[in-house]
Amino acid sequence: MEQMIQKEIQVNGSWIQVDVYGAPDGPAIVVIPGVMADAAAWGPVAQHLEGWPSIAVVNRRGRVPSGPLTSTYTLETEIEDATAVLRSFCNIQTVLGWSYGGLIALHLADRVPVAHLIAYEPIMAPFGAPALPDLKAADDAQDLDQVAEVALRQVAAMPSEVVGALRSDSGAWSALRELSAPLYQETLAINQAPLPTLLARRADRIDLVVGERNRGQAPYGTTFDDIVRRVPTAAVHELAGQAHLAHLEAPDHLAALVNRLREPRRTGS
Repeated sequence: MEQMIQKEIQVNGSWIQVDVYGAPDGPAIVVIPGVMADAAAWGPVAQHLEGWPSIAVVNRRGRVPSGPLTSTYTLETEIEDATAVLRSFCNIQTVLGWSYGGLIALHLADRVPVAHLIAYEPIMAPFGAPALPDLKAADDAQDLDQVAEVALRQVAAMPSEVVGALRSDSGAWSALRELSAPLYQETLAINQAPLPTLLARRADRIDLVVGERNRGQAPYGTTFDDIVRRVPTAAVHELAGQAHLAHLEAPDHLAALVNRLREPRRTGS
């Protein structure tokens, strides 16, 4: 599916670009990425999605070419942005959120009706909280290399050899540095947000997805379990062979699962 338009939406104090694949305004799935990711990173997944005439991938504020976070940024800002995106389309059938984007989608579905919500490894407080002092120090120093290092080692718990391999790849590391610019503010927003008892109360259908390699494992599998307890009506699915970065490592595999979840849920499933 070829990209047709890039749609800019004005929001409070900033702006958001949405990459729209397929029909400019047909029945749509809206994709909300998380931290250290942008709309381009989710392009390969969008290319494999089927059944939605319009596929809208949000480039959240804080990543080019969308606008800045602004000084009043909180999780509430993201929820308001997501609401503005939904209002800019005439027929939203599905909202898909990943990681922080999954948390945003779950809160969104507490505010506005959502027909179908899919969240891949959504996170919530206290995710990344112990790393906040080091993230703040790196952010204050405007040292994006250190922000990325802290995020990968302390928040994502990546092994040293994996981080070293990323640092040795100049292209990949340059992209990670750029995407790390809003990371401290985003992590702070996650941890300052109130902890709700229930989430996504206005969603008609909810599917939560966890990667097989993260199931029950800190940090992503354990925060996923915290989410599951707050969404008792959700169906839980496991993506075989994958961890948190399925959109990069196996975009066709992830898209195939999302495509299957579009089908009506069988009784007892």
